[in-house]
Amino acid sequence: MPTAPLIAIHNAEVVRDGCTILHVDDLAFHEGEHVAILGPNGAGKSTLIGLLTRDIRPLVREEPTVLLRGRERWDLFEARRIFGLVSDTLQADYARHVTVRDVVLSGYFGSVGLYRADELTPAMTARADELLAFLGIEALASRTMNTLSTGEARRALIGRALVHDPALLILDEPTHGLDPAGTYHFLGLLREIARAGHALVIVTHHVSDIVPEVGRVVMVKSGRIAQDGPKTALLTGESLGELYGIPATIEERDGWYRLW
Repeated sequence: MPTAPLIAIHNAEVVRDGCTILHVDDLAFHEGEHVAILGPNGAGKSTLIGLLTRDIRPLVREEPTVLLRGRERWDLFEARRIFGLVSDTLQADYARHVTVRDVVLSGYFGSVGLYRADELTPAMTARADELLAFLGIEALASRTMNTLSTGEARRALIGRALVHDPALLILDEPTHGLDPAGTYHFLGLLREIARAGHALVIVTHHVSDIVPEVGRVVMVKSGRIAQDGPKTALLTGESLGELYGIPATIEERDGWYRLW
């Protein structure tokens, strides 16, 4: 039997104030697949992320519109083993006196900060230390989030998302707020995460955020999936010009793409 997609969306419609702000006919993300969701500001990317994480609910249909591994209903902690999320919103929530180690450990409880330290197990703390080393932030373990650079804090949030070893990691505008050096090192980290076996969904409006491991691009425009296909077929001047409404030229070098 074929394996069900990690996440599948069918005939999902999100309405706000009587207006449809996103409609997805069919969209699926599969085990081990690296995908970029690309589109201009206001295209519906954030709403699509909300559908994936179930923070946003679509109109009720007779048939389920969002399935996790073929199932409509999931326990929250089971869902965290399917996907983890890193976003600017979550990073803003953590701009406080919470240590990096506690940020990572809080992923076990879905909390902002660590409020259930008495429930930690040796396996949890060992996993947190393993992730701090993998992410290159073990020296920051006792630092609080409000003392870190944007890139350092984002690495801590990736650790939080990875504690359950999810099959898929969703990153919303991953390089937002990073300088060129921070962007370079952070995208290198994403490549390591992809090679470690986690599927990536990179949600961005920057073509340069698409790491070489990504093989598929989903283009979102005006609340619809405009195109969905192989990266090499869609990252063209014609497609990107239509997506952003500008004259566009694309350059590819060693698997990296730049828009001019």
